[in-house]
Amino acid sequence: MLLASAVVTDQLNRFAGFGIGLASLFTENVLAHPCIVLRRQCQVNYHARNYHLTPFTIVNIMYSINKTQGPRALWKGMGSTFIVQGITLGTEGIISEFTPLPRELSHKWNLKQIGGHLLLKGLTHVVAMPFYSASLIETVQSEIIRDNPGILDCVKEGIGRVVGMGVPHSKRLLPLMVLTFPTVLHGVLHYVISSIIQKLVLYVLKRGNSHNLPPEGSTSIQGMLDAYFPELIASFAASLCADVMLYPLETVLHRLHIQGTRTIIDNTDLGYEVLPINTQYEGMRDCINTIRREEGMLGFYKGFGAVVVQYTLHVAVLQLTKIIYSTLLQNVS
Repeated sequence: MLLASAVVTDQLNRFAGFGIGLASLFTENVLAHPCIVLRRQCQVNYHARNYHLTPFTIVNIMYSINKTQGPRALWKGMGSTFIVQGITLGTEGIISEFTPLPRELSHKWNLKQIGGHLLLKGLTHVVAMPFYSASLIETVQSEIIRDNPGILDCVKEGIGRVVGMGVPHSKRLLPLMVLTFPTVLHGVLHYVISSIIQKLVLYVLKRGNSHNLPPEGSTSIQGMLDAYFPELIASFAASLCADVMLYPLETVLHRLHIQGTRTIIDNTDLGYEVLPINTQYEGMRDCINTIRREEGMLGFYKGFGAVVVQYTLHVAVLQLTKIIYSTLLQNVS
């Protein structure tokens, strides 16, 4: 009887661990997508008078867009974001396979390993850049005027951007060489910040829980929760800190990527009507100076309320899965 109970608990333990991880992935990549759409639209909307710095105005504009255009308007471009993630992972794997650049850092790392690892991350972002640009356009393009894109349109547009074919663009379109530095800078900094924060938070959590850890083989509820949640909390904190710290740079990056692509976005002040993007930035420095001069320092934080909503949802899902997991374990034990 005791053996059967232990087997059931072990199976539930594995299933719950998988379920918690799945819930976290679902929140990051699916549930949070409307927040990402609104955040990007606000970032590239240089016309906007309402900066949507708080979650209250973001929720209100989400409701207005959903009411006028339907729910599809908040989920557009989700397929292309998955494709970009796939291209990024695949590129990183291929480059690390055929070069000495390390994909993972060993415990006995040195400066040469770190440099090679960061170079690998940078090269990966360079390869994924045209596809990221195409995905960005899909997520900010207004649902009112866009056709139904195919699942692989992101790939087609990305290749077209590289070879200079595909959808016609204006003369204001910045060359990929101009976009390379800000794209790599943002990508590598995001990785470095999130990695440091993740390891730091994980160290603090495990050190704080070390005296509470149950004996090996124990099936205490708190012991099982302590085994899974530190990783998720550390990952959550890492993403949050990196997104907040790099938000101004991301705003600049998205404006540079979207310039000259003849993209029409939703009016984020009203929730209806559309607006053209007609910026004329010459590069990263000019973009930073123009935003600071014409929109003020808060112009770099347009749409920041969407980040608050996004991570509040993430916290809620983590807490809910923890409650469900505790309840299941209590019923079994």
